[in-house]
Amino acid sequence: MPLARVRQVCDLPSPDAAEEVAAYWRHVTAETEARGRLAAFLVDHLSGRGSAVKDTTTRLGIRYAARSEPGPVRTSNEDVAYAGERLLAVADGMRGPGGDRTAAAAVDALTRLRTLPAPAEDLLGALADAVGDAERAIRDIAASTPSGEAVTTLTALVWSGSRLALVHIGDSRAYLFRDGGLFQITHDHSYVQSLIDEGRLTPEEAVSHPRRSLLVRALTGAGSSLPDLSMHEAVPGDRYLLCSDGLPGVVPAGVLRQTLAGPGGPRQVVDELIDLAYAAGAPDNVACVVADVVADAPADPVAGPVADAVAAEGSTATGDDGVAR
Repeated sequence: MPLARVRQVCDLPSPDAAEEVAAYWRHVTAETEARGRLAAFLVDHLSGRGSAVKDTTTRLGIRYAARSEPGPVRTSNEDVAYAGERLLAVADGMRGPGGDRTAAAAVDALTRLRTLPAPAEDLLGALADAVGDAERAIRDIAASTPSGEAVTTLTALVWSGSRLALVHIGDSRAYLFRDGGLFQITHDHSYVQSLIDEGRLTPEEAVSHPRRSLLVRALTGAGSSLPDLSMHEAVPGDRYLLCSDGLPGVVPAGVLRQTLAGPGGPRQVVDELIDLAYAAGAPDNVACVVADVVADAPADPVAGPVADAVAAEGSTATGDDGVAR
């Protein structure tokens, strides 16, 4: 326990001090278990036990779909979903003036990575530079709003061969569905998640917490919060889901896993996920991207080349009729 917190505990009455120690230990236990699951996942993956051993000579491609819809009780949509041959992204702008422009600017700053000849080992650096561009664009947007504020989340994957770089800040999420298991590969930067981490709140309680939408880290144009950056290895059969908080906020993880396990392609799965959110009331806007990793294959001659696609308010963008590389 940090010394500052020890001092606080020592100043509390015995029952409160006991609860503080218990809460801290719950947090430590939960964090250790989470790290243990991640370590086991990485060990299995790196050793080839978690899935079929990858053929390093096989090029990989992706089939993808993206869609963003306003919740039925919302009058605007600040969520942006993007899917392209090297970039998948979701951003959720703060509600109010400039929110939609802020989310769009964050994603747009990453689109230059589509053609950037960056090898896999340089992806994280290129991604960090692109986030800096996003911050500068958001700063300009903030200056044009009455409140002087502009806030957005950003979760994106950039591809190079079989490796992908992940950038994440805020409470939008990225999931990996592999070998029947669903793994959340991002950590929410929200107030309620910090309470969960400390053992002060359960995930079930967080769903209805009055401050569940409060972020502790986001892109604001000030450059004061750094995003999480990480590298991942893709294998054929992987399915990735990127989504704004409007989806997991109303659709349980078990239902997400069941839907992602279905036989439909990305377009069908995206539509099913949006339908599930609407069936649950969809009090927030919903944006999601689904991408399947496949062994390289020629594009569908009927469908032709696959174009990059942005899904904004009430729109669907798909690329699952061909293979994007």
